[in-house]
Amino acid sequence: MHGASVELIAVSKRYGAALAVDAVGLQVPAGSYCCLLGPSGCGKTTTLRMIAGHETASDGHIRIGPREVGHLPPAARGTAMMFQSYALFPHLDCLDNVAFGPRMRGVDKATRQRRAREMLALVRMESYAHRLPAQLSGGQQQRVALGRALVTEPSVLLLDEPLSALDPFLRIQVRAELKRLQKELGITFIHVTHSQEEAMALSDLVVVMNGGRIEQAAPPREVFSRPATAFVARFIGGHNVIALPQGCRLVAVRVDRMRLSPAGAEDAAPGPSLTARVDTVEYQGSFVQLRLQALDPAVSATELFAVMPDDAFAARPFAVGEPVTARWGEGDAHALRDVQPPAVAPALEELSP
Repeated sequence: MHGASVELIAVSKRYGAALAVDAVGLQVPAGSYCCLLGPSGCGKTTTLRMIAGHETASDGHIRIGPREVGHLPPAARGTAMMFQSYALFPHLDCLDNVAFGPRMRGVDKATRQRRAREMLALVRMESYAHRLPAQLSGGQQQRVALGRALVTEPSVLLLDEPLSALDPFLRIQVRAELKRLQKELGITFIHVTHSQEEAMALSDLVVVMNGGRIEQAAPPREVFSRPATAFVARFIGGHNVIALPQGCRLVAVRVDRMRLSPAGAEDAAPGPSLTARVDTVEYQGSFVQLRLQALDPAVSATELFAVMPDDAFAARPFAVGEPVTARWGEGDAHALRDVQPPAVAPALEELSP
C-alpha cells in the first residue's frame, strides 16, 4: 500500500439554500495523518463524504494524487471509508465481512480469503475469524471494520468518528493501533473527530473547521501553541481569550501561563495583569484549576482560567471569592486573527514526504 495526497480546491456543498461547506481549500500530504476537527454541524463529515464520493461537491475540485476525482464513483477513487457505526454484516463472520469487498470486485475465493486473513492478522483479530459481529466487543468490531476497509488496499483511508462508540480506556488503546497501522502501511488517513485530545494525539495535520470553513490547518503543536482565531483558541481549550484595551488587541494566553497572586500584593515579575475574583477551585490530581471572573472593566473576558501545580496551590491556596491579580509574560500573549479565514488553507510543505 502507498499513500496519496489529497487536495481540495474551493470545494463547497449546498443543500438547497443551506451552505454546509463554504469554498474550503486544503492540502493533505501523502502518507500523513490528518484530523478534521470541529463541533457538530461544522462541515467536517460532509467534507469527508465529498472526498469519498458519497456526496457530490456543489463547486470546486477534489484531487487524490494527480487525478481529479470529483466526477468518479467511490470505488474508482482509491479510497476506503470506515463508518462510525462500523456497518458489519451481522450474518457474516469476521473473515467473510473482511472478504466482502474483494468478493464484490470478482476476486476468487481463495485469494480474497487469504487477503482477509492477512488483514485480520494486521488488526490482531485472526483468532476471531469465524465469530459473528454479535459475538464481539465494540473494540473488536472496530478492528474488523478497519480490516475490511484496508483489504481493498486504498491509498487514502477515510474514518468518520471511528472511536466515538468506545469507552475512554478502549479509545486510547484503539487510538494507538490506528497510529501504528498508519505508520506501518504508509497510507494517508483522514479522520473526522470532535475530540481535541484525539486530534492532538493522532494527527500530523489538524484542520479546525467552523461554520463550513477552515479556521486553521497546521501541525497539532502549532494549533495549540499559536491558535489562529478566537474560535480555535476556545475550541482547542487550554487558553484564555482576552481583549486588551491597548489597541483593542485580541490575544490568547495559555491557562498554564497565568500567574496568580493575592490582590494588592507586590509582584516583581513584569508583564500585563488584571484583577479578578476566584469563582471555582477544582482539584485535578497533579494540578488545580481555578476559574476566575475578571473585575477590570477595561478588559473584556467573560471568564478566565488558571492552573497551578498541586504543590504550588498547597503552599499558597486561593479561596472561592478571593480577589487576585492574574499576570502573564509579554511573550505568553499570542495575537489572534479576528477576521474571516482564507478560502484556501496553507499548504504544509514540511509534512510532504
